[in-house]
Amino acid sequence: MKRTQVMGILNVTPDSFSDGGKYNTLQTALSRAQEMIEEGADIIDIGGYSTRPGYTEISIDEELNRVIPVIESLKDEKIRLSVDTFRSEVAHAALKAGCDIINDQWAGKFDQSMFDIVAQHGAEIILMHNAETEVAGDVMEHMITDLCTQARAAEQAGIERDKIWLDPGIGFAKNRNQEIEVMRRLEELTQIGYKVLLATSRKRMVKELLNDNSVPADRDEGTLATTAIGVNAGVDAVRVHNVLMNSRFLRVMDQLKGECDG
Repeated sequence: MKRTQVMGILNVTPDSFSDGGKYNTLQTALSRAQEMIEEGADIIDIGGYSTRPGYTEISIDEELNRVIPVIESLKDEKIRLSVDTFRSEVAHAALKAGCDIINDQWAGKFDQSMFDIVAQHGAEIILMHNAETEVAGDVMEHMITDLCTQARAAEQAGIERDKIWLDPGIGFAKNRNQEIEVMRRLEELTQIGYKVLLATSRKRMVKELLNDNSVPADRDEGTLATTAIGVNAGVDAVRVHNVLMNSRFLRVMDQLKGECDG
């Protein structure tokens, strides 16, 4: 029976919005990865290039230097590895090193070689909804049209349908009201026929709904509310910072829904 998977976030960057600088050495990154495995993560998403507001651009070599040693050190663990990148050169090296999934926040639109690289490796890809400017009009219509266009292109490049994930892109190219609308209409996305990843952890929307000045690490209870909405809408995985809290929550939630046997 279906069980909602937990993707643990491992940012090996000095400037990510929530945990920048905490895990940007190999030793601290591996320690955190082992901790997340013990806490119940199904996938670890390794990010070497922060795209938070005001981010600093880095070279491909710098991104590779951050993520490849982590992949090589974790590839023999009993957990799937994802790399958060929109550059095909990084994706190619990551997949060769033992990565299973490419998490592309531009859904293949930034780098036209991305789909071919992922297809060559027989890997999975996550397509996140994004745009250079804030979406106008019906946000769900825009999102579904955009993601389905990219998903079809991925399939045409040779990526199998069951290896394609869609991510609604909370925190990107949307205002708060649009993000709330996306959360309320998530089922429209989960009914399309692709796997869906929900990535809301500690983001601005959660802070604004909490209506306080909380730092990112203090937004985990609010994140749980979005996890619950996602489960009810039928998402396949949630991408989170606090793996333990979400995995325990999902263990109960899925059983209460009758999605799994525990």
